[in-house]
Amino acid sequence: MGHERSPKLTEVQIKTVESQDADIRLDRWFRARYPGIGHGVIEKLLRTGQIRVDGRRVKASFRLEAGQKVRIPPIQSTACAKQAKQIKINKKVSDALGQTLVNSVLHLDEEIIVIDKPAGLAVQGGTNISRHIDGVLDALSFGKAQKPKLVHRLDKDTSGILLLARDRVAARWLTRDFREQAIVKTYWALIVGELRPVKGVIDAPIGKTIRENSEKITVNPKDGQTAITHYAIVEQLGRKASWVALRPKTGRTHQLRVHMASLGTPIHGDGKYGGAKAFLDLQGISKKIHLHARDILVRRPNGKELFITAELPSHMKSSWSQLGLDSKNYRDPF
Repeated sequence: MGHERSPKLTEVQIKTVESQDADIRLDRWFRARYPGIGHGVIEKLLRTGQIRVDGRRVKASFRLEAGQKVRIPPIQSTACAKQAKQIKINKKVSDALGQTLVNSVLHLDEEIIVIDKPAGLAVQGGTNISRHIDGVLDALSFGKAQKPKLVHRLDKDTSGILLLARDRVAARWLTRDFREQAIVKTYWALIVGELRPVKGVIDAPIGKTIRENSEKITVNPKDGQTAITHYAIVEQLGRKASWVALRPKTGRTHQLRVHMASLGTPIHGDGKYGGAKAFLDLQGISKKIHLHARDILVRRPNGKELFITAELPSHMKSSWSQLGLDSKNYRDPF
């Protein structure tokens, strides 16, 4: 699955806040359940008193308590409303990799394309890399005179959401928003070991280290670049492993992998930074890196929001099943 669609709300609903959602902001609680409904719409419904908590008017920043009743009015998801206007993805291309990208499109409009990048596929070329997304962007033109432009990157072994600009104007504001940290990205990972505290912020500069003709990114407080990662455990599997959500504030190369390894809890499958400790000794768990760009929130210059999610890749989906984890139980911990 790609774009996560909110259900149509055709009548007033009353939802009870569950214990695991206590202390979450109301707007974030709402968006986790109805991601297609933009922040502006939520704010308007709150101002007009259509969304209420225990019968009272509240603000978007109101923090919920277990057992409270949230009134949700009839409303149609903005994602559903836009769906009819979205461009049809019907282009056929001869190149196998190009066709793979066409099939991976999660969202397409006049400004933006969002694809679900497969794990193992490089975004750009480099030493010994001849097969990469940048080389076949023409396949994603969809009637435009120019091919789309890359505005951010994902590691080769990371799967999930990759956003592309369809023209120069979109490329400028998207590049600016990524640089100014206005675009919110959330990753899911399976980490090895016991992470403490269960929620926190890693503020550890990182930089490139060259040793014996090999390059590696390491924590480097003296000469490294600022690197900040917010993290939270979604579900803990004893002391052996945890499903974590990661929200990078900065976008340094291998940042999430280096930061998790620096805490002694490497991402499963990441032997480069975690060594032998980065592999769970459990039957049926793939040895591939378990790091997935799960969702992205973009606010356009006109104030409208775009929120897209990507399902877990097959190797992580299989691991989730083996470990008894259920993606449907996820609630934004930030």
